[in-house]
Amino acid sequence: MSAFDDIAALVRARSGLALGPDKVYLVDSRLTGIAQRLGHKDYTGLASRLATDRALQDEVVEALTTNETLFFRDNKPFEHLRTSGLPRLHGERPAGRPLRVWSAAASTGQEAYSLAMMIAEMGPALQGRMVQIVGTDIARAALARAREGLYSQFEVQRGLPAKLLVKYFAKEANGWRVSRQIRDMVEFREWNLLAEPTGLGTFDIVLCRNVLIYFDVPTKTRVLNLLASRLAPGGLLYLGGAETINGLGSPFQAIAGQVSVFEVPSATREAPGASSLPLPRLPQGVRPVALT
Repeated sequence: MSAFDDIAALVRARSGLALGPDKVYLVDSRLTGIAQRLGHKDYTGLASRLATDRALQDEVVEALTTNETLFFRDNKPFEHLRTSGLPRLHGERPAGRPLRVWSAAASTGQEAYSLAMMIAEMGPALQGRMVQIVGTDIARAALARAREGLYSQFEVQRGLPAKLLVKYFAKEANGWRVSRQIRDMVEFREWNLLAEPTGLGTFDIVLCRNVLIYFDVPTKTRVLNLLASRLAPGGLLYLGGAETINGLGSPFQAIAGQVSVFEVPSATREAPGASSLPLPRLPQGVRPVALT
């Protein structure tokens, strides 16, 4: 096997991410810096070290699974949540029960903080109902940045309205820091989307956007069934605009008039915390990392 094949096999086994030959450029661009730091000319020099160096494995996987994110990316899901999703769920849920939102593959936190700011801005529309936001990702370095809540000038200029920057961020020497009010609305946790769905609880809303496009079909099916098992009755799933559930055998159906919003039909819903939906076996060679 080539160095690329070794690295692709590692990443697929640890995260489910399928790297085809057309992704050589991605591996080269994201791993050359790591390779040069360790005294190699390029990423090909890393392959011989991966079998015995767990820390290097973690670094390589994180480098190749950290995807681009920005504030209010593709504003359509946020607009649907603000005008339809959250008001409907607020009306359906018992008074006093928190609404729970899961930002899966949260990366450096912009999506989760965008949700928190949107909810803070909704104010009276939710009549004081608590909303809990959980952001998860496999990449520890990305999560550390998310928890810190400090973003560069370039990052806050990508998708973040100026009025929200002024209202919810403070200027510091190294960038802009999210206010304590917004940071306290979000909990960030290390989580592998391929892992068994224990310990997270159930959610009313799940955002798993621009993630499935990197998986093969069996892994997509497993992840969708896992997400369905975490949704409370009537809950909503938001995928990326280019993602589809067609042909994947998932229990979801599209919301009328929406291209990336889904729910589990009422006939198959169960009480929160329970699910009879089987999780397909992981594809051969794919195994989730053990999380602490």
